Amino acid sequence: MDKISLASLKSNEYGRVKEIFGGCKAKKRLYELGLYKNACVKVEKNDFGPLILNLSGNKLALGRGLASHVIVER
Repeated sequence: MDKISLASLKSNEYGRVKEIFGGCKAKKRLYELGLYKNACVKVEKNDFGPLILNLSGNKLALGRGLASHVIVER
């Protein structure tokens, strides 16, 4: 399996979170939103603006900067 950033996934693609880079605050923020290691996410929209993710049945808007810190496996 290849590992890429969450921002690189296209619409309707799935990924499993493998690693989160960034500072303490960024990691804490992502964890509070439900993005933690081995969480399964689906990208609903990735064309312009923030990414829209489906995470455990909930929709989540995540900015591209923060999404680029999340490494996922397809």
